[in-house]
Amino acid sequence: MLARTVENVYWLARYLERAENTARLVSVNSHLLLDLPPGIDPGWLPLVDITGSRALFDARYKRAAERDVVQFLIADRDNPGSIVASLNLARENARALRDVLPAETWEELNSFFMRFSEDLPAGLSRAARFDFLKRSVLVSQTLTGMLDGTMSRNDAHTFMMLGRNLERADMTSRIIDVRSAQLLPDTSELRPFDTIQWMSVLRSLSGYEMYRLGRERVNRADVLEFALRDERFPRSCLFCLLQMEPCLHGLPRSGGARSALVNASQFLAGADLGGLDQEGLHELIDQVQLHLTALHATIAGSYFPRPALAASAAGSPAAAGAAQGERAPQVPRPLALFQ
Repeated sequence: MLARTVENVYWLARYLERAENTARLVSVNSHLLLDLPPGIDPGWLPLVDITGSRALFDARYKRAAERDVVQFLIADRDNPGSIVASLNLARENARALRDVLPAETWEELNSFFMRFSEDLPAGLSRAARFDFLKRSVLVSQTLTGMLDGTMSRNDAHTFMMLGRNLERADMTSRIIDVRSAQLLPDTSELRPFDTIQWMSVLRSLSGYEMYRLGRERVNRADVLEFALRDERFPRSCLFCLLQMEPCLHGLPRSGGARSALVNASQFLAGADLGGLDQEGLHELIDQVQLHLTALHATIAGSYFPRPALAASAAGSPAAAGAAQGERAPQVPRPLALFQ
């Protein structure tokens, strides 16, 4: 299979996962708005920092009000990490893969993008936002199920799984970091609401019910263990990394990627989650994302076209995405990759 084809499949999966999980990320704060008492409003700017887009946000918006942050993360087409931009890039990659993907997948993605664009103005309002984001998550999951249920287990499927699980691990870590970003002031009167915040993180991962199987209480240490290292929960970071191992095992020239994967898995498995304070959790997430960045770099270097060739490929969706700039480590926030 052509290197450009597997690259497009890889990024199709990443963009779909990114759109879904950006919706989940915004939902973390939306849940808090519903659950917290009147007069207590969690901050919104940390969500921009978590996505690594602070410089772009500051250049385009004068304030960090809820309305501006929501617009930036959901509807700003010039923000490559927004939901609408991610869906558009997923659509462009899928357009180039119409000979590889089931026809129903392209039709569903294309029609969903049209509906999403039409409903976007209304979906930004606080009253409609929750249902709008929920529908976005459900359609993304539908597309994922359609691909899993119809694609042959060939190289295209292998790279789809690599892209999906790498993006999912990255975005799960970012959703967890919503809490470490101190969305609420650390005051004594707000400490009783700490459990509500961790419940909102679990719900944003659709993991609340799975977490409660065998657990009576929601607490910080157990939620971190569940979301980062549970080997049975499909959205935990370690689960995603473990899913990538058999994919890489069947590929040639996978030594570098497998080594990077082992390093990421061992770092996560060996982390002392119980002894972390808020700053320590933030630093841990930084290190997790640096490991994921290294893993992506080895995959891209081994299997995708060289950047110079990709950039010159006429009409290449991957080249179009790359032109928007990659996520790369930067101070103060190490990041995974924006294609």
